[in-house]
Amino acid sequence: VKEVSLLGQNVNAYRGAMHDGEIADFALLLELVAEIPGIERLRYTTSHPREFTQRLIDVHARLPKLVSHLHLPVQSGSDRVLSAMKRGYTALEYKSIVRKLKAARPDLCLASDFIVGFPGETEEDFQATMKLIEDVGFDASFSFLYSARPGTPAASMADETPAAIKSERLHRLQALIEAQAAAISAAMVGSVQKVLVEGPSRKDPRELAGRTDNNRVVNFPAPPRLIGQMVDVRITRALPHSLRGEVVTI
Repeated sequence: VKEVSLLGQNVNAYRGAMHDGEIADFALLLELVAEIPGIERLRYTTSHPREFTQRLIDVHARLPKLVSHLHLPVQSGSDRVLSAMKRGYTALEYKSIVRKLKAARPDLCLASDFIVGFPGETEEDFQATMKLIEDVGFDASFSFLYSARPGTPAASMADETPAAIKSERLHRLQALIEAQAAAISAAMVGSVQKVLVEGPSRKDPRELAGRTDNNRVVNFPAPPRLIGQMVDVRITRALPHSLRGEVVTI
């Protein structure tokens, strides 16, 4: 195993008892996992802004095995909507976390989650979300229209926004993030990326595919013996949902 992903609903809320009676937080857990022989790359998902401590931010600065990619759900850029969702932070507090993370790891790429059309969301609320997306520069997202869940407080909230308007907002949001992702991918052309080769390419089984540190899929011609290895790949082309490259070292 060369790459490990730590998985949890709010994974950075982790607390674990150690043999000496002390409690390990998530930052310490990442450091301990990184010390396991053979592990070359470390990821985690999904984190919650409310649990994002300074210790965890510091780990991004000093742990090279921790990838330069983070999924940090925000859901909305409107403080009014965030309060109604009971998220426990404001848009400014979220941006403050991002600012500290990018100071610790300047090349960090950020993905997020968004709910569009939460009950009572106005066009002004939605524009606040769009501004947050532009300010942060997200390059990927899981974004959906709000759907009521029986028994939740939101299910009883008044919701007068037509479905067509919600769908149009979702389209605008996804188009913006795709444009930002395309710009980030284009900027990678010509660079040499460390790629973990995962197996044959889906597009062409005669080629191989792997992931960059910032979670981009790269397809490139190379012998099957490289599967499972870390190789240097020069990025030659940026496509809508993947990259093309050529192996620099074999």
